Amino acid sequence: MRGMPKRLLALLLLAALPWLARADEQAFTNRATELKERGAADAATVAKLPENAPVKVLARGGGWTKVEAGGKSGWVRVFHLRFAGSVEASNSSGGGLASLGSALGFGQKNEQARLVTTGIRGLSSEDVKNANPDAAQLARMQSYRADRAAAERFAKEARLVAVRIEVPQDGAKGDAK
Repeated sequence: MRGMPKRLLALLLLAALPWLARADEQAFTNRATELKERGAADAATVAKLPENAPVKVLARGGGWTKVEAGGKSGWVRVFHLRFAGSVEASNSSGGGLASLGSALGFGQKNEQARLVTTGIRGLSSEDVKNANPDAAQLARMQSYRADRAAAERFAKEARLVAVRIEVPQDGAKGDAK
């Protein structure tokens, strides 16, 4: 099936649409943060933004969001922003992936927020505390899921090979820097 890579690419582009649709929206800083020249921790600081500073979202890139604030534009960590439409009421927690979707600005506006923990490294306890689960986005994401047979067909067609990675023993230290 030669069309499988094209379908995968189309699926990835479709998954990126929420990012594109959220550009030019209003957000607020959820803590004091730095407006950076580019989306990198070591980039020059353009300005310091106080907590609850209003910003206009211009673009997104990985863990960074390009914003305009106080007549200046630059990049802010996505987890340092709160989006106006990111709270949704729900009878279920929606799971950790829904909270990630909300943290990234995919939520819908409503009246009540629920706390959901997530296992993504790099989130502070404040990020987790301020998470807004979104059950609809989780259901949407799950609709893109491939079953094992489809995944195996794709791997075979793409000539992918399995690679076994040994799990480090307890107490072993990696070279994380």
